Amino acid sequence: MNIVITGGAGFLGARLARTLLQQGQLSLAGAAPQPITRLTLVDRAAPAADLMADARVAAVVGDLNELLKPNRAQASAIPSDAAIIFHLAAAVSGECEADFDLGMRSNLDVTRALLEACRALGSAPTVVFASSLAVFGDSPGQPAPPVLTDMTLPTPQTSYGVQKFIGEQLMADYGRKGFIRARNVRLMTVSVRPGKPNGAASSFFSGMIREPLAGVKAPCPVPPDTAVALSSPGRTIKGLIRAAEASDADWGPRTAINLPALTTTVGEMAAALERVAGKAASALIDWTPDPVIRRIVATWPANVNAARARELGLLPDDSFEAIIREYARENPQAVTLALRP
Repeated sequence: MNIVITGGAGFLGARLARTLLQQGQLSLAGAAPQPITRLTLVDRAAPAADLMADARVAAVVGDLNELLKPNRAQASAIPSDAAIIFHLAAAVSGECEADFDLGMRSNLDVTRALLEACRALGSAPTVVFASSLAVFGDSPGQPAPPVLTDMTLPTPQTSYGVQKFIGEQLMADYGRKGFIRARNVRLMTVSVRPGKPNGAASSFFSGMIREPLAGVKAPCPVPPDTAVALSSPGRTIKGLIRAAEASDADWGPRTAINLPALTTTVGEMAAALERVAGKAASALIDWTPDPVIRRIVATWPANVNAARARELGLLPDDSFEAIIREYARENPQAVTLALRP
């Protein structure tokens, strides 16, 4: 089985790749497990050395819009034998608000080109599309309901959210036409991400934990009572894989599913950090407000009912404290403060 991951050199893409390589096989759409013989990682940057050291990994490096152009001299980013494509490549929320053309090119144009490449294969590969909670929004004239369900009408309030919702609809229609097996998955805010901050408006949800654990000051640009729907990296990857493995009957409609979310507040996140690493850690959070980030985050809902995901056996994280401790176990080199038992 050849599996393609767009955005394969990014944090989630690389983690997904490592998870798939470790398990060594995958059950495609309810069928018997098959060995993973090839993992094609597509990104603007080369994958990490540990991934490239695995003989099953192939890298396609370049701009995805260019790589997906038909009739190009080089091989397509989507191999002819691709059975599953995890489409994770995207420009993130803050980038899309700052640069409209970047978002349209990286999120909308690429998704359409990818679907056309899959259509050209003629084999109806399974495509797992990483959509986002940002497809929902709350505006004064059209407030979101208190609890979001899989059937809540998306009303995005950012360019990123609009682009992701259009991607969901394209996926559903290409699936309806039989060009692909469509699996739309709405990711929650992923925390705690290792590494450096990125251009996402949600980046601080990881930074306010990650940096203090390393003894570094970190911004939190929103008030403590700001609510958020979170998922750990591990639970997020589990959701993506389950989307590929679920049978058509278990998956149900072609519309997107919400992944399970842990609902908490920024203040509760800071309190969990203090329980794990003491006041020395929580004191490193800088609560200086940023009106631009606050305006974007305020449109995102925090209470999510992920009924379809639960039916697939997917559950939210137990607590944010557990998420912090999981991050510390997985990234001991990035934690300099002493942790409490």
